[in-house]
Amino acid sequence: MSRAAGVELSEHLYNKDLAPTRRAGRTWSAYSIFTLWANDVHSLGNYAFAVGLFALGMGAWQILLALGVGAVLLFLLLNFSGFMGQKTGLPFPVMSRISFGIRGAQISSLIRGAVAVAWFGIQTYLASVILRIMLIKLIPGLAPMDQNSILGLSSLGWIAFGALWIIQLIIVSYGMEMIRKYEAFAGPVILVTMAALAIWVFVQAGGSIQVQGIKPMSTGEMWRNVFAGGALWVSIYGTFVLNFCDFTRNATTRKSIVKGNFWGIPINMLLFGAITVVLAGGQFKINGKLISSPSDVVQLIPNTVLLVAACLALLVLTVAVNLMANFVAPVYALTNLFPKHLDFRRAAWVSGTIGLIILPWNLYNNPIVIVYFLGGLGALLGPLFGVIMADYWLVRRGRVEVTKLYTQDPTAPYFYRKGFNPKAVTALLIAAAVALTIAFVPALEEVAPFAWFFGAGVAALVYYLIAERGTRYTDTDGETIAIASTH
Repeated sequence: MSRAAGVELSEHLYNKDLAPTRRAGRTWSAYSIFTLWANDVHSLGNYAFAVGLFALGMGAWQILLALGVGAVLLFLLLNFSGFMGQKTGLPFPVMSRISFGIRGAQISSLIRGAVAVAWFGIQTYLASVILRIMLIKLIPGLAPMDQNSILGLSSLGWIAFGALWIIQLIIVSYGMEMIRKYEAFAGPVILVTMAALAIWVFVQAGGSIQVQGIKPMSTGEMWRNVFAGGALWVSIYGTFVLNFCDFTRNATTRKSIVKGNFWGIPINMLLFGAITVVLAGGQFKINGKLISSPSDVVQLIPNTVLLVAACLALLVLTVAVNLMANFVAPVYALTNLFPKHLDFRRAAWVSGTIGLIILPWNLYNNPIVIVYFLGGLGALLGPLFGVIMADYWLVRRGRVEVTKLYTQDPTAPYFYRKGFNPKAVTALLIAAAVALTIAFVPALEEVAPFAWFFGAGVAALVYYLIAERGTRYTDTDGETIAIASTH
């Protein structure tokens, strides 16, 4: 243990990756925040979701309205979450110590990390499928290597997956600053590529797209789908609104967060919606068929050079999304679990290895795993968010003694009872029961899209009602134990 600012820093709670970031020298500007969303919003998974709204029978304006509703809610939620990181400089696992306790924080960080590490493997697999398409197009002789199966994946599939796996681990090994630079590079590439793909489809469709819904819906059903679509859009980002502080701990000012979020969420999401409408509506106009994602359109490009360029852009996109959404969270979770033995780089390799050995292509092809395991973990993200936000904003009013988050002193404010805050755990369990019931009970199917909101709302309300009253909270920064944000 070492001593700083009158506090005994525990080696089980503190290392250079878990330490708060120093305010001076932070590098994440509004553009850095914007490029996070420029990449993540345009992910293949998000396009598949938005195209699914078209398949349900929603027309162009209804899809845009649903995405708009979700975007406004996300803009507000992400600002509140982001401000916490900018003020304290803390990564998510340490931020969780405020409400759950120095040991209870493992609950929230491991749930978030488990969801992310599974999706890291799945997203890498989906990217490897695109790489296989490109390789076979360039070298047709490789096609036989894509016909066999080794643990559920072809020989070419293993080569493609392994190459992308290594590339991502190398990038992450250089830390958050390298991730920032990669996102800044990838953002414009993705925006230009997706816009160009939409223009190409529009031209192929003769300058006309399917604007009206392809299935009849009653007025009530239409409005239900609009708001359900907006709610699900927020749920998709339930991971990000939880650990957005992992990125904004490096943000220069609150203004940079608001500005980056504004251009990256409402404005960028409307552009995303317009591209989705053109891709899905244009392709439907061409041959009366529905696409499942932009990769379906890419395969139809007759020019090999353009097809390869589009595939490369989609690979750049998927890597960018994986780095920010599915790599950072488990890396910090593992670092928080074993701070004496793991730093950011080592935790990255451990996380990546787990993402490999779970054979994610088999998970992706198993609906039970996707729906019940990953869906169940996802349903817990709302309750976690509710507890953490209620504690920070409503109970403490943003007052945190940062240095005391790193001590095992039983008299410290975040030790609670043996390192756990029973009130936070109680609120989490009650809200989790509500969220899981809404998400999985067939009789509640109509309200299932709103499970995240029910979980977050119930958790926040319960925690606020049972939280300690009359406690005087103090506010001290962590500058005395902080490290440079570019370490």
